[in-house]
Amino acid sequence: MINLYNRVRNGLNKAQDLPLLFLRLILAYGFWEPAKTKWADINSVAEWFESMGIFAPKLNAYLAASTEMAGVFLLILGLGTRIICFPLIITMIVAIKTVHWENGFASSENGYEIALYYMLMLITLMCFGPGKLSIDYLIRKKLDQK
Repeated sequence: MINLYNRVRNGLNKAQDLPLLFLRLILAYGFWEPAKTKWADINSVAEWFESMGIFAPKLNAYLAASTEMAGVFLLILGLGTRIICFPLIITMIVAIKTVHWENGFASSENGYEIALYYMLMLITLMCFGPGKLSIDYLIRKKLDQK
């Protein structure tokens, strides 16, 4: 029984970079539509932000749209992963506070459920990094050779 456990554990250890890749890709997919929508009509986003009382609505509309779009590409590539996670987490906190909180938890009621899940995935990537299937890993490997 111990041998079986050790074989399974060793196999899972070899596959640990796949979930990190999948987290990056699902997050990139999740941020794609909101980013694209914001950029399609950034002025409407700024007006919406203003109606919610968000400080400097035009600036924050550009910041949110830019952060989400940068997140899409950087997460796909696994480039600057830990760096981009921080502003994406801030974006999710703002989204929860300004849009989703009053609707409760359930995503079916436009609650904060999905934003919270995204935050947890982003925190995981900040802590564990993007894994070996990333440009970050290749850069680190190259730098370690010097």
